[in-house]
Amino acid sequence: MAFPRVQTSRGELRIHESLDDLSTDLVEYISELSDASVKERGVFTIAISGGSLIGLLGKLSEAPYNKTIDWVKWYIFWVDERVVAKSHSDSNYKLAKEGLLTKGLVWAVVVYAYVIVSDQMVPVIPSHVHSINDSLSAEDAASEYEFGIRQLVKTRLINVSDVSDCPKFDLILVGMGPDGHVASLFPGHHALGVKEEWVTFITDSPKPPPERITFTMPVINSASNVVVVVTGGEKAEAVHQAINANANDDSVPARMISPARGKLVWFLDKQAAVKLEAAE
Repeated sequence: MAFPRVQTSRGELRIHESLDDLSTDLVEYISELSDASVKERGVFTIAISGGSLIGLLGKLSEAPYNKTIDWVKWYIFWVDERVVAKSHSDSNYKLAKEGLLTKGLVWAVVVYAYVIVSDQMVPVIPSHVHSINDSLSAEDAASEYEFGIRQLVKTRLINVSDVSDCPKFDLILVGMGPDGHVASLFPGHHALGVKEEWVTFITDSPKPPPERITFTMPVINSASNVVVVVTGGEKAEAVHQAINANANDDSVPARMISPARGKLVWFLDKQAAVKLEAAE
């Protein structure tokens, strides 16, 4: 099924009639990026957020993607994470593990874990899933996470941006809140202006839990591909401020997403897109 695409000054817009349509288009797009990256570089580096976004990714672990995606070549990171135990209900890692990474899977303490779906076995390498150290403080967890990414940049597993010293992930995938926040970069928060670090921390998040780590905006804008997924009418005004060329609210963090040499695509449902001008 083909979905309409609109090119604007703020990236490509894909507006969908239903969440099921959005999910179908989103996972197909990710699959295409994965195939292209594996063919070009031999790996696919993807950084994800949590929230309702994870539920829209569930089809990745279903046919045909459970058979056609080269899962062994995937390296998974978190754009932001709550500094809580991995077993905590607020953990983005837990959300992703239960909603995507282990949906129908059985993990084993071996080199590969296997999932059997329709008599097919899809290999997953647990060491390719890069979660934070949840035993550390927010500051130390951010520092350690950045150090690990820097080591992978040195080995060129993660590309380096050709316009900055930032890592160049193949795909950074985020949602957006009603206030326009992305990752854990909130309006008016000092973390939004951090430029020197790749990963920063906050201890006073406007949304609970208060302690989080997050990629900085320069890292998000260095990715080869950035996808922003937004659903629900309560986010329509923030979508308008983030995308519309005539909007005047530069305090919306999502409006700051502008990949230097990459592609930006917005996946929206009709409710989230209701305030966008048809001419945009």
